[in-house]
Amino acid sequence: MAPIMTAIDISPIEREPDHWKLRSEIWLPQSVESVFDFFADATNLQILTPPWLHFRILTPQPFEIGEGSLIDYRLRLRFVPIRWRSEISDWNPPHRFVDRQIRGPYREWTHLHTFEAKDGGTLVRDDVTYSVPGGRLVHDWLVGPDLQRIFAYRHDVLAKRFSRGDVRSHSIEDDLA
Repeated sequence: MAPIMTAIDISPIEREPDHWKLRSEIWLPQSVESVFDFFADATNLQILTPPWLHFRILTPQPFEIGEGSLIDYRLRLRFVPIRWRSEISDWNPPHRFVDRQIRGPYREWTHLHTFEAKDGGTLVRDDVTYSVPGGRLVHDWLVGPDLQRIFAYRHDVLAKRFSRGDVRSHSIEDDLA
C-alpha cells in the first residue's frame, strides 16, 4: 500500500461568547506510548515551537513533568518579549494532559492534549480554549493567524519526527464517515 499523505486537520477557530477554541488533529504512525513520551519531555516543546517565536524554557533542566508541574519560558511575539508560566493541571499518561497558562499573554489558555491508539498509530488531538486582551480585532488580525501558523509548524515537525513513510492526518470528518 502506498503512503497516504493528506493535509493536516487544523479546524477553523471557533468563536464562543467569551473565548475561542482551536482544535487540531494529526495521526502519527507510532505507538501511543512513544508519542506521549515525546510530549512528556518538556525540552521537546522547543522543537515543536517555530523558530520565529525565539522560544526558550527557563525552568532549570532536567525536570519531570507531572500534575502540578510549573514550567516557565520566554518567547518573542512580534518582537515583544513575553514570559509565560504554565501549570500541568491534569496528567494521565499515556492518554492525556492539560497545560494551563497561569501567567502570560492570554487572558485564558487551557490546552488539552489527547493521545488515542488508532489504525496502528496514534491520533494526537489538541484542544485549546483561550481568550485574548483586545478582543475580536486583536484575535482576528494577530492571534488567530499566528496560532494557525504555529500549529501548522507543530504538525509538520511531528510528521517528520514520527514518519515511517505513512504520515497522514486524520480529520474529524473521517470519524463521521
